[in-house]
Parts: sequence; structure tokens; C-alpha cells
Amino acid sequence: MEAKMIDVYYWTTPNGHKITIYAEEAEIPYRIVPVNIGAGDQFRPDFLSIAPNNRIPAIIDYAPADGGAAISVFESGAILQYLAEKTGKFLPADLRGRTEVMQWLYWQMAGLGPMAGQNHHFVQYAPEKIPYAIERYVKETNRLYGVLDKRLADREFVADAYSIADMAIYPWVVPYERQGQKLEDFPHLKRWFETIQARPAVQRAYQVAQEINERPVVSDASRSILFGQTAGVVK
Repeated sequence: MEAKMIDVYYWTTPNGHKITIYAEEAEIPYRIVPVNIGAGDQFRPDFLSIAPNNRIPAIIDYAPADGGAAISVFESGAILQYLAEKTGKFLPADLRGRTEVMQWLYWQMAGLGPMAGQNHHFVQYAPEKIPYAIERYVKETNRLYGVLDKRLADREFVADAYSIADMAIYPWVVPYERQGQKLEDFPHLKRWFETIQARPAVQRAYQVAQEINERPVVSDASRSILFGQTAGVVK
């Protein structure tokens, strides 16, 4: 019996890439539903009904493990955990292995993603260049790269075996040059990065991104949509 597809509400951002990487690695049938965040698609009522934080990605699983009605999931870390638990892939079943993976997944969600995201904002997108903000987030990104490099000094992947933690972290390291970082300064991270970059499933996931949004550009119009929103957009 053919597996049912999941719908992946997606745009070509690091958090979006996490889910296509997982789907490709786990060989999950999926359908991309583009959510053009530069055009404001994330504020459509139909999207808000499954992603109340008006952020991509989100999924709808039409064949959940409990056999019930379709289930939607938002937040990229929650989606990775959900899919890993459903498929039994890339998340260890034993207590200690699972704990290793989950703490590094949360490290990315609470640390690397938000700090690198602020780095991107103040370096690339802010209309006014604020030296203090730029220095603060470039340095914090550097510190986090150092944490990751140290972790990888004696292991191939962040939690020993390749897992959802690696899939969550990798897309946030891809734009390292934009973050003011040099991989040569972090030899263990660089080796890990190149290993994941060479994986066929990861390459397929990034090819999907090229097909959806070949030339990502943030214009003045899209900047006003992406940044500075208030609670009014979700009412």
C-alpha cells in the first residue's frame, strides 16, 4: 500500500530546508506547498490555521501513526521530532541516545538559529547599520560555532550517529559567510559540514529550493512584510 504524502508548507530558508532534508533522508513522500514569505503568504488565514505563529515550516500529515484524522504540526524542531518518531529514523530509541539528540536539537532551536538569524538581520537587512548589534550577533554566532566545533572534535556527527540534530543545525551553517564566519577557523565543524553537504539527500533537498525560489531576494517591499510586524497580522 502506497504511503500517503505529507504536505510541507515551505519556503527557502534554513528552517524550511530542515524539513525537506528530513523527508529526503527518510524517503517520506511529500508535496511542497510554497509559502512565499516575502509576499506575505504566511499571513493567509488558511496558513495561520495550521501555523499560528505565522512562520514556516509547517506540515499536514494525512496518515498519522494513531490512524486518526490528519494532523498539522508547526515549528521546525517539533516537525523533525514528529517525523522521526513516526518513521523511527534518525532519532535513537534508547534513553541516552535520544537525550543526546534532543539536547542538540534544542541547542539549535534556542541558540544557533535565533542568534544567526539576528546576525543576518542586522548585517544584511537592517536599514540602519548599528555597530553594537552587528558585533554582538557576529560574536555570538562565532561562540556558537566554537561550541559546535568542540563537540565535533571526537565524533563524526553531533550526537554520534547522523540524526535530526545534524539536519537542524546544518542549514544554519550554510550561510556562514553572510554570518561573518570562516569555516577554516573551525576544522572539526568544517569536516562535519562537508560530510553533510555531500550527502545525496541533502543535495536533493537544496535542489528543491532552487526549483521553488531560484534567486532569493529581499526587496524594500518584502522587507516591510518580513520585519516589524505586530500582533495585528495574526488577528
